[in-house]
Amino acid sequence: MTDNEKKSLCEKAIQAAQNSYSPYSNFKVGAALLCDDGSVVLGCNIENASYSATTCAERVAIQTAISNNKKSFKAMAIAGGKDTVGENICSPCGVCRQVLAEFCNPETFLILLAKDGGYEEYTLSQLLPYGFTKDNL
Repeated sequence: MTDNEKKSLCEKAIQAAQNSYSPYSNFKVGAALLCDDGSVVLGCNIENASYSATTCAERVAIQTAISNNKKSFKAMAIAGGKDTVGENICSPCGVCRQVLAEFCNPETFLILLAKDGGYEEYTLSQLLPYGFTKDNL
C-alpha cells in the first residue's frame, strides 16, 4: 500500500466514526477494512444500555465483510475519540485483536491508527503477540 492509499483508508475510518451510535460513552469509533479485492468495508461502534452487548467498530466491519462473502483482508484503519475523532490514536481492544487474528494473517495484516491527518502503522502480530489462533488447536 502507498502512503496515499493508507491515508485514504484512514479518512474512511474517520468518516465511518460519524455513524457511531455511542450515547453512553460519547466515544465514536470508525473502522475501514481493506479487502484483498480492493473493496473497503466500513464499521462503527454500536453501544447498548447493557454494555456487554456493545459492538466495536472493528468487529462490525469484519462481520459485515464476512457476511458479504469477503474473507481475505489486507489492512484496517481505525479512528476514534470522545471529543475529536482522530485527535489521538485509538487502538483496537483485545477482543477485536483476537477476532482479527481469526480472519487475518497476523504477520502481514496492517493496522493503521489514524491520528491528526496521519497514522501509526502496526502489523496485527505487533499488537497481539502470542495470539491464540487455529494453529494453537
